[in-house]
Amino acid sequence: MHFLQETEGGEDEGHELEHREGFGASAYPLLKVFRNGVDAGSYDGPRTTEGMVHYMKKRAGPDSVLLRTEEDLQAFVNNYDPSIVGFFPPDSAGLPEFLKAAALLREQFRFAHSVDPDLGRPYSLQQHGVLLFRPPRLSSRFEEDSVLFKDQVTVAALRRFIRDNLYGLCPHLTLENKDRLRVRDLLTVYYNLDYRLNPTGSKYWRNRVMKVVSRYSSRGLSFAVANKHDFLSELEEDFGLGMSESAELPLVTIQTRLGHKFTMREEFTRDGSSLERFLDDYFSGLLKRFIKSQSVPENNNSPVKVVVAESFEDVVNQPDKDVLVQFFSPRCPHCKKLSPVYTELAQQLYLDPNLIIAEMDATANDVPLGYDVQGFPTIYFAPAGKKDQPIRYEGTRELKDLVRFLKRESRRALVLNGVREEL
Repeated sequence: MHFLQETEGGEDEGHELEHREGFGASAYPLLKVFRNGVDAGSYDGPRTTEGMVHYMKKRAGPDSVLLRTEEDLQAFVNNYDPSIVGFFPPDSAGLPEFLKAAALLREQFRFAHSVDPDLGRPYSLQQHGVLLFRPPRLSSRFEEDSVLFKDQVTVAALRRFIRDNLYGLCPHLTLENKDRLRVRDLLTVYYNLDYRLNPTGSKYWRNRVMKVVSRYSSRGLSFAVANKHDFLSELEEDFGLGMSESAELPLVTIQTRLGHKFTMREEFTRDGSSLERFLDDYFSGLLKRFIKSQSVPENNNSPVKVVVAESFEDVVNQPDKDVLVQFFSPRCPHCKKLSPVYTELAQQLYLDPNLIIAEMDATANDVPLGYDVQGFPTIYFAPAGKKDQPIRYEGTRELKDLVRFLKRESRRALVLNGVREEL
């Protein structure tokens, strides 16, 4: 298996076009994976050295490794990642379906199989079955090291089984798997976790966590542990936590699917009692959400009202006011270009008692739910009486188009330069 990297700058324009058409390149750099000289698709894994090596190792060799001996089995499951192993008689109807699943899912998971029934007997398998083996580094007395697949072997059923059981009670959150783990409400405990350089310390704190969270596993909250150095900027910028909090003790956060954030301010106790109190308060609704916010301005009388996360409810969500709010970044050149236009708009509408023109620095404040801000500037109109249905502005950044947008969306006539317009 090999990598091919295609970059811009061919010998001439025709040469570059030939490459684009041959590999379907629409952007650079393009990474392709080849298996035995055949294009196996574009590389879509992590762009770090360790991540790329890990990705390629998982894709080298067969879709499912044939295990012949107990030594083969132990060598395969003694891995940093989970392992899915099928045990089948040679003539089993389930084996072809298992191999089909391995071919389709090999980019995400590790598969192996055996046709020797004796290999499965230590795991209470008589004839056939599929087991998911969790990594030995995550072994804990609070959950089984392997999980038995009990349904009929089909690709869909195996995919569902792996999805539901892959991570277990308290997985290791990494930069590579964070998007998959964060699809649920997630409590994460961050500390100096490193299973390669500090396996003892890594297991110690995870066991302290699992002892507590095992009692809350049926409450709709997922759990994970993570290396806080990997997520340091996120802890500081999104949760107001950092290394200064404590160099040794874990830091704890909860982030929900709706974007609500909570932090444990009490020092993490080794007996887990502080974590237990934090969870009890969370499920009782007693925790105050953490909101990243600038200070509320003392004087806010300019035509463009400054909004921060802490004042968003009071300013933008006033039920009887229409509000046009711009989300910007101080470093964005497009925002700087829009600034005089937006200010002039606010000046012309300053005497309108029913309308507020506002702006918020989206890099220094949490953007409220319902506002999708992926780039800057992003402008929304929050109509009176319908604050839960903000309307995104998609027009040009010209004054006349902004005015036209407000006239169309507002249910009340605008007061423009002191004169009330007709509806």
